[in-house]
Amino acid sequence: MPRLHHYLPNQAFLVLLLFSSIASAAIVEHVLHVQDVVVKPLCKEQIIPAANGSLPGPTINVREGDTLVVNVINNSTYNVTIHWHGVFQLKSTWMDGANMITQCPIQPSNNFTYQFDITGQEGTLLWHAHVVNLRATLHGALVIRPRSGRPYPFPKPYKEVPIIFQQWWDTDVRLLQLRPAPVSDAYLINGLAGDSYPCSTNRMFNLKVVQGKTYLLRIINAALNTHLFFKIANHNVTVVAADAVYTTPYLTDVMILTPGQTVDVLLTADQPIGKYYMATVPYISAIGIPTPDIKPTRGLIVYEGATSSSSPVKPLMPATTDIATSHRFSSNITSLVGGPHWKPVPRHVDEKMFITMGLGLDPCPSGTKCIGPLGQRYAGSLNNRTFMIPERISMQEAYFYNISGVYTEDFPDQPPVKFDYTKFQQRTNSDMKMMFPERKTSVKTIRFNSTVEIVLQNTAILSPESHPMHLHGFNFYVLGYGFGNYDPIRDARKLNLFNPQMHNTVGVPPGGWVVLRFIANNPGVWLFHCHMDAHLPYGIMNAFIVQNGPTPETSLPSPPSNLPQCTRDPTIYDSRTTNTDLSY
Repeated sequence: MPRLHHYLPNQAFLVLLLFSSIASAAIVEHVLHVQDVVVKPLCKEQIIPAANGSLPGPTINVREGDTLVVNVINNSTYNVTIHWHGVFQLKSTWMDGANMITQCPIQPSNNFTYQFDITGQEGTLLWHAHVVNLRATLHGALVIRPRSGRPYPFPKPYKEVPIIFQQWWDTDVRLLQLRPAPVSDAYLINGLAGDSYPCSTNRMFNLKVVQGKTYLLRIINAALNTHLFFKIANHNVTVVAADAVYTTPYLTDVMILTPGQTVDVLLTADQPIGKYYMATVPYISAIGIPTPDIKPTRGLIVYEGATSSSSPVKPLMPATTDIATSHRFSSNITSLVGGPHWKPVPRHVDEKMFITMGLGLDPCPSGTKCIGPLGQRYAGSLNNRTFMIPERISMQEAYFYNISGVYTEDFPDQPPVKFDYTKFQQRTNSDMKMMFPERKTSVKTIRFNSTVEIVLQNTAILSPESHPMHLHGFNFYVLGYGFGNYDPIRDARKLNLFNPQMHNTVGVPPGGWVVLRFIANNPGVWLFHCHMDAHLPYGIMNAFIVQNGPTPETSLPSPPSNLPQCTRDPTIYDSRTTNTDLSY
């Protein structure tokens, strides 16, 4: 759609300057037709839900300050919501698209229009389905460029290229939750498996480049469950943004992205004319678990003038268990101080939380066959709470209309027992309460504009693996990473309070910790969860309720009149102005 700019002639310079940011904004409209389509990345045809008939779905391009309007028409056989991963949703919390958190799903043969402003963000994000496992095929890039007339804080690239990593199974994605983190049949780059896989030799993503030119690669990890290493043979890249936050330029030859993370890099075509593989391999952070023989997924960098007979140069990839390389890349990124939308780290902290996280076990219900160790079922937890997603009404509707029985405001700031990673690894701690968490819909309520600091401690009780934690509605400062037990005295002295990286999704190291800090200036109900979809049914999540501020502008607005409903039960929707109890 053409951009709609409105200029006022014959106005004084200062008036034009005052209104320039308003004048440069546009209304950008898209339609996402969600329907079941047949695709064949490997040797077998598979029916999948897709947007506008493509895998990945369409790239949505906007500028900072624009209003984005997307009509989602659900002609598939699935319930669907669309989450705008990383978008702040300031004053538009109802548009976040978190299934049963901010809305009920869009049911088949129905539609819903998302409308929100893009403010204070530039870079690469993504949109994806937020119903378990559907984002495997329902996703696409969301590219936010600076306002018209404002440059990037780095040299203008010759061309911009979205690169999306995906995980592929030759099966119905709805069946994946019946197995624990099933190994995928392939990984894809922009929907193509490349020449490492059968039936895909001639179907590989090709990026044609001109020698001497610089390209901005907008890289997205849309894989359901896997961190991915990425390299380009014989080429370095310069990281300039991560999760739509500008970074201090960082030169590297290898990257790692957790599920849901994005990285913007500058690639200069500075090698001899020829062909060069780009490749991804999984990062298997689960220590002690056997890893299958994994093939790299490859695309091609093809220089202008390269002959068809040229043999591509292969990159030397990290080992799939290379924790050191993963940690080095993740911990070396810093924010661009003074760059667009940069803000200093708040020093005063109002709320401090220490959250243990990981997989535990839950007793298997009678008469049920469970797939966990010792015949039990897996149960993920944060501070020993396994989150139960509501089934009859969204949490935000329950909060807005004061409907009781949907959630409890008792999420603890500390775990129920003092955690010691070493003792749990040696299984010498007699109190194994954390092995069997409590199942409930438990939330943490936060005062508006409070500064919140969270220490995330990866327990590794059952499996030491990295968990990518994603916070809806906010970016957070990542003040530090480490392994083993977090020490509040020793490790606190090492935290970066000057130019820490900022993310909406961060990998918590296996058997390690991360310290986060954010300002709760966005009222509403916001999900905080592991971004591995295999872990969503296990309950590695919770929600924050940010209370209203002092003005209508800082308060949760009323829901849109056409917000999807979960049920036609009038006892829920016809009495929303009363104190209704939905305990079940």
